[in-house]
Amino acid sequence: MDISLRDKKALVTGGSRGIGRAIVIALARAGAEVVTCFRNDGAAVDGLREDLEGLGAVPHLVKADVTRPDEVERLVAECRSRLGRLDAVVNNAGMTSHVPFERLSAAEWRASVDTNLTSAMLVVQKCLPLLAPGASIVNMGSRAATVGVPLRAHYTAAKAGLIGLTRSLAKELGPRGFRVNVVAPGPVATETDVPEEVLERYRSLIALGRLGRPEEIANVVLFLISDASGFVSGETIHVDGGV
Repeated sequence: MDISLRDKKALVTGGSRGIGRAIVIALARAGAEVVTCFRNDGAAVDGLREDLEGLGAVPHLVKADVTRPDEVERLVAECRSRLGRLDAVVNNAGMTSHVPFERLSAAEWRASVDTNLTSAMLVVQKCLPLLAPGASIVNMGSRAATVGVPLRAHYTAAKAGLIGLTRSLAKELGPRGFRVNVVAPGPVATETDVPEEVLERYRSLIALGRLGRPEEIANVVLFLISDASGFVSGETIHVDGGV
């Protein structure tokens, strides 16, 4: 199925690296006009700008911390001035760390919940006035939310909360014609350095025997944004190779 997003307007948070970057590129290739945000300047942002220009797309890159309500408001204002409306919102901004539970500080817990869960609430809430009829909201979850991962209790709890938020929003916003879903990746090969022994353990848990590619996650996001998924809402789609 050839998915076209021509004339669609989208916001993708955390789009300069990894899965977020793959989503931004995939949306642009499919014809959508995309605003994305990033927290830190650097080579990743510069590279994304160059790649978007190479596709003939306008690189709408906005520096914003989506854990801060004032910066979310500024980001949404940029979407209003640059795009006029939003047909899709992809909450991809996130963070993770590995901390034994007995040493997990309240500050680390709050940082994880704020980045992985509260930011999605803030972004969706502030974007509501811009959402066009039939708009699609995609929250990027994690397979960890339903299986649990040692040393990542804070991350797992936040991603599990994202599933609950999604189910509630699907029911509350559904009468307005908005769809809300979760894409939950399993282990994915990104530019982040991961020890080989950890990668091997991941591969041993996956039925397909390999890690996913960011583009494979992005393809599912494209489906959920497209009109082809017009009757899909409130779902969590696991893209994990058969963990």
